[in-house]
Amino acid sequence: MSRDLTFHGGRIEAAARLYPDAPRPWLDLSTGINPYAWTPPAGLAVDQHRLPSGEALAGLLAAAKAAFGFAGALAAVPGSELALRMLATLDLPRPWHVVTPCYRTHRDALPGAEVIAAERIGEVAAGGGTVLLANPNNPDGRLIAPDVLLSVARTLGARGGMLIVDEAFADAVAGTSVLPLLRADDPVVVLRSFGKFYGLAGVRLGFVGGSRSVVARVAALLGDWPVSATALAYGAAAYRDVAWAERMRLRLVAEAVKLDALLAGKGMIARGACPLFRLVEGEGAGAMFERLAAAGILTRPFEERPDRLRFGLPGAEIDRLQAALADNG
Repeated sequence: MSRDLTFHGGRIEAAARLYPDAPRPWLDLSTGINPYAWTPPAGLAVDQHRLPSGEALAGLLAAAKAAFGFAGALAAVPGSELALRMLATLDLPRPWHVVTPCYRTHRDALPGAEVIAAERIGEVAAGGGTVLLANPNNPDGRLIAPDVLLSVARTLGARGGMLIVDEAFADAVAGTSVLPLLRADDPVVVLRSFGKFYGLAGVRLGFVGGSRSVVARVAALLGDWPVSATALAYGAAAYRDVAWAERMRLRLVAEAVKLDALLAGKGMIARGACPLFRLVEGEGAGAMFERLAAAGILTRPFEERPDRLRFGLPGAEIDRLQAALADNG
């Protein structure tokens, strides 16, 4: 199995090279991106000729804060992936810890960090330093209650530490974000992604919120034009579309239930609290990946756990997935 396909989702070009006889177009289920993307209104204008304006940036931040239920410090970044890769430059307290299972980028983001199980978070927090985790977690969909995370953060803070919470999938699960609970002095940094829930990963928009000193450093590093005019316009309009977000959360739950039933019919029990992706485990995971790839359907395997396979939502292509699973016995 190619390392290109186990490192990150969305490697359609690599999959096409490895499986040249697979039918086109490919169905990409290797990411957790919403297949039902938010559609900008017809009258939404984006001025690509001029530099993005400070007023537009302020409007985006205000819309995002309202959507997040958060009034504190917030900076826009060109995708939460970049925010992760900036962490090692921000003089975060040591020692560093990364909660597993996790994105590979988490381990890369804090070089030399100790990798710990979720069950050890409280124990590790008592020693200070920085703890990085995702909530909801990828790839297993583990969810830790926001008030529990806040307690961990304050334990860390009492020892000069910091909690970093990657909330890339939080928009899809109401009530999971720690942001609405934060006080201005809480030692918490939260990373948010726009593209996953709104289905517009190519816009490259994310946010860093929480600790004022960390947010200020991120904003200073990115300068006056941290994101594109398209990101400013799309992000502000999408975050103001509260009715769409409420309907979409309900729809995603229903879609996840359909996918769970489909997988269960093939003897695969899905797990996870995030409706944008489902994780299955079993000895046949590797073979299932290969068979689906041969059918032009890319799922997410894991190099370190060949017994695991993650499925994104197939959306309108669920019949294609069902047919491929049926063909695979």
